[in-house]
Amino acid sequence: MAKVSSLRSYSQGAAALVTGAGSGIGRSFACELARRGSSVICVDLHADRAEQTAALVEQLGGHGIPYTCDVGDQVQFTQLAEQADSLLGRPTTLVVNNAGVGVGGRIGDVSLEDWHWCLNVNLWGVIHGCHFFAPRFRDAGHGAIINTASAAGFAAAPEMTTYNVTKSAVLSLSETLSAELTGSGVHVSALCPTIVPTNIINESRFPAERKSFAARAMEKWAFTDSGAVARITLDACDRNQLYVLPQWDGRLMWRFKRSAPMAYARVLGLGYRLAAG
Repeated sequence: MAKVSSLRSYSQGAAALVTGAGSGIGRSFACELARRGSSVICVDLHADRAEQTAALVEQLGGHGIPYTCDVGDQVQFTQLAEQADSLLGRPTTLVVNNAGVGVGGRIGDVSLEDWHWCLNVNLWGVIHGCHFFAPRFRDAGHGAIINTASAAGFAAAPEMTTYNVTKSAVLSLSETLSAELTGSGVHVSALCPTIVPTNIINESRFPAERKSFAARAMEKWAFTDSGAVARITLDACDRNQLYVLPQWDGRLMWRFKRSAPMAYARVLGLGYRLAAG
């Protein structure tokens, strides 16, 4: 007799909202959800990008709804949350808090303006998504939230303080929310990728020489594309997996730091000093 799976899918036929859907991992999430028969609100700061992604969702057999929003703006996100169910034609069941920006530089060199910009998108955007939708899902007894953190949230690479802080906070938020929602029928996944080819470097606020280095690193050291990351993450969410580390290098850093945190810190510092000359 065939074994009947007890897996409760969050990604098949979902009523989904994806932020940062205009490119990169966000667009890949929207497209993969379309392949799984979902309706997707494609949220992006740029209207043309949101519309392009929504058109791709339609071509792939899903239902795409473009929506322009600054996810770090409380008023705009409140309006999005209030309209989501009517736009989808049914209650929202999956939220992917993916929108993100990059900021690099040494502590003290990064302007406070750039700190606020990065915190606003990378952290407040995720806070807003969790704040508005987690209570709805809990009351309904079903739903899922995927928060795009980063391996930067635990790897602590030098001269990435601003970005690292935001992603570490997203990881902590995801862990806390997961514990709060245990037994409610609502699942939380924290995505922690390493290098993935996206537009984040082109639109980041890095010192010129660091931006060039980061662009070269993305070309040489990206072991997984955004489509694979989206697919792996949605499958992991369906398995009720909290931590999603889709690449081997991220898993290696994760295990090293958890098993030998002091050694990890020493190796990281030594490597930075040698690289700096």
